[in-house]
Amino acid sequence: AVATLGTTSSCTFDNLEELGPVCNDNNVWFHVDAAYAGSAFICPEYRYLMKGIERADSFNFNPHKWLLVNFDCSTMWLKDPSWLVDAFNVDPLYLKHEQQGAAPDYRHWQIPLGRRFRALKLWFVLRLFGIENLQAHIRKHIGLAHYFESLVRSDDRFEITEEVVMGLVCFRLKDSNEVNEALLKRLNGRGVIHLVPSKIRDVYFLRLAICSRYTEKEDIDISWKEVKETADEILKK
Repeated sequence: AVATLGTTSSCTFDNLEELGPVCNDNNVWFHVDAAYAGSAFICPEYRYLMKGIERADSFNFNPHKWLLVNFDCSTMWLKDPSWLVDAFNVDPLYLKHEQQGAAPDYRHWQIPLGRRFRALKLWFVLRLFGIENLQAHIRKHIGLAHYFESLVRSDDRFEITEEVVMGLVCFRLKDSNEVNEALLKRLNGRGVIHLVPSKIRDVYFLRLAICSRYTEKEDIDISWKEVKETADEILKK
C-alpha cells in the first residue's frame, strides 16, 4: 500500500497515523512516497506532515525535484533491507569477492546487478550548500508560493482550490472548466510562463509550481500579471 506525502496533483498529504496501523496489523508492506515534498522535511517546522512515518516499511523522495540535485536522484529508506536482499540475492561463484560482507552490496537490493553512483552528486550538494542554505531555499519557495496565493485571493474572479502548504498553488477562475481550460491554453500560448493543469472531483484548475533556485519575488509578480491579463482577454471574449 502506498501513501503519498505531497500528491502530484495538488500537494496534499495522506494521514500516515490512520493508514499505517491498518497495513501493519494486516502484514501489508506500507510504502510512503514523498517525491516532491520530502525535501521540505529538512525543515523542522514541516515534519508534522510526516507524523506516523515510523509505521512505514519504506520511504522515498526525489532530491532532484526540490533539493538542488541534478536529475535523476531518488533516496530510499528501508526499515528492514533483508526483505529485499532475501528476494533479490544473486550470489554465484563468479560474483564472489574477498570484501564480501564488509559493506552493503546494493546489487542484492534490486533486480539489476549494477546501479549508477547517484549518491556522489547528492553528497556534493549537501557539502556545497549545507543544511542552513538548503533550508533557506525551501522556506523561500514556500514563502513565494504564499505570496502568489495572496495575489490570487486579492482578485474576486479567482479562487484557491487546495490549501497551499509547499511551493505549489492550485487556483482557477470562478467559472466553468471550459473557461479555465481556455485560460490555460491562452496563457501558455503567450510564451512568458508555463502552467500545468489538473482536475479533482471534476474541478479543473491551474497549478503554479515554484521550483527554480533562481525564482524571485519579481518573477511571481510577472506571473500574476500574465495570469490577470490573460483572464481579462478570456472573460471579455
